[in-house]
Amino acid sequence: MSLEVLEAHLSTSLLAQRTLASPIKIEGRGLFTGQAVQMLLQPAEAGHGIIFQRVDLPGQPLIPARLEYVKATPRCTILGRGDAEVQTVEHFLSALAALGIDNLLVQLSSPEVPIGDGSALPFIEHINRAEKCDVKAPKQIATVTSPIYFSKNDVTIIALPSEELRISYTLYYPQSSFIGSQFYSFAFNEERFIQEIAPSRTFCLFEEISPLLDQGLIRGGGLESAVVIKDEQVANPEGLRFPDEMVRHKILDLLGDLYLLGNPLLAHIIAIRSGHATNIEFAKCLQNHMKKEIV
Repeated sequence: MSLEVLEAHLSTSLLAQRTLASPIKIEGRGLFTGQAVQMLLQPAEAGHGIIFQRVDLPGQPLIPARLEYVKATPRCTILGRGDAEVQTVEHFLSALAALGIDNLLVQLSSPEVPIGDGSALPFIEHINRAEKCDVKAPKQIATVTSPIYFSKNDVTIIALPSEELRISYTLYYPQSSFIGSQFYSFAFNEERFIQEIAPSRTFCLFEEISPLLDQGLIRGGGLESAVVIKDEQVANPEGLRFPDEMVRHKILDLLGDLYLLGNPLLAHIIAIRSGHATNIEFAKCLQNHMKKEIV
């Protein structure tokens, strides 16, 4: 792919690596741990990447946001290095991918990224209130030169060569007639992401999470941080933000998980019924075949 083609599909501001001009503090509570957390986003130099730091632990260990540090995927994506973990990183990483942020030190006071309202929108709003700045180094864009196919049980994910990033997702929930089957295809740009994808919230069937609530495994959840479907209707008083909010959130999750590749991606990703575990497995396949180009 030529530099001219890449430039046609990326704004000039996205051709250079990007960080923040000054620190940003975000506060909240973890969805699964229920713990209060302060998250401080610190500017970082070119080539630093996105690195989490557990400032509450001895030695303040660093955990890079890369595929090799994925530790588990139980209804979220958990990164780990040694005994240190960072949980539920996908919504935050999706926001960084959308805004073209390549380099940050993310200092956390507890083990989980704040859930906010269950979408990427709070992160987008915090970062957009701050000044972003380019650093004097080019981006590396990941591309694919031939189709890459992944299939496991009822999940299929395909990456096709493309001159843009597009995610086409099919969601199928036979256990819920309310959710049923949903499809959405999203050709990425920052403005469209903020309008169409970022506000979509994580969702669940009440019957699925009720045992987890009883076991104390979702300590920070509630109708303010997720869409809950109970008795085939939305339990949230405000209802849905989009009629197909669920499939849009799946695109949000997939974009965040794919940002663990460490580079922006140009490809058409076609996903059917994927979740965090299969997103990560597919990303590892993609990592072995993708080509990086400096722009």
